[in-house]
Amino acid sequence: MRTHTPPRLAPLLAQYDWAAGRLLNRLTGPAVDSGDGEPVEVPPMTDEEYLWEPVPGAWSLRRHVDGPGQGATRLVGGGEWGRDGGVPHPWPPPFTTIAWRMSHVTEMLTLRAEYTVGGRSRTVDDVVQPGDAAGAVTALATAVDAWRRALTTADDAALDEVGRSTYPYGGDAEDAFVDVVWWVNQEVLHHGAEIALLRDLYRVQHG
Repeated sequence: MRTHTPPRLAPLLAQYDWAAGRLLNRLTGPAVDSGDGEPVEVPPMTDEEYLWEPVPGAWSLRRHVDGPGQGATRLVGGGEWGRDGGVPHPWPPPFTTIAWRMSHVTEMLTLRAEYTVGGRSRTVDDVVQPGDAAGAVTALATAVDAWRRALTTADDAALDEVGRSTYPYGGDAEDAFVDVVWWVNQEVLHHGAEIALLRDLYRVQHG
């Protein structure tokens, strides 16, 4: 493994560490930095909150035996639970739960690591979808670490390598690796913000 981080990768790696760490803290507590150095108390997410559907017809995680939700044509993932999905997606896009968004990020990080430094064989249906909050947080933390390990294998030349990641559910095979790294960061940042907002909404509505 490399011992030196390429200068171009260093700020992206730091951003990823910050975004992923903030997201995990926002899910588990006991506190998260409010942005001005003041800690804000954060209770651990419950199973009810994890699967909470704020609006009718929201996409979420469901047991395979129960079938997909409204507008979905399949449940994606291995194990007992799957994530609402299907191609093409309905328009306008369905509202998605915390469980759905966490599943999406976890799957993306897991499989991008798989298709960068792994066996390049797993599919979305090989990724187990936890049906409980604690399991989902553990799966996300494991995925965060897996993608970070993939990042730390890249030297400066690898950042320009097209097809270093062959993740089949995006344009990775046609993109320079540095562009893939940038894209993954923005996915973690914007979905992390969405999850944090849903946690705030749940707290306000449920006390």
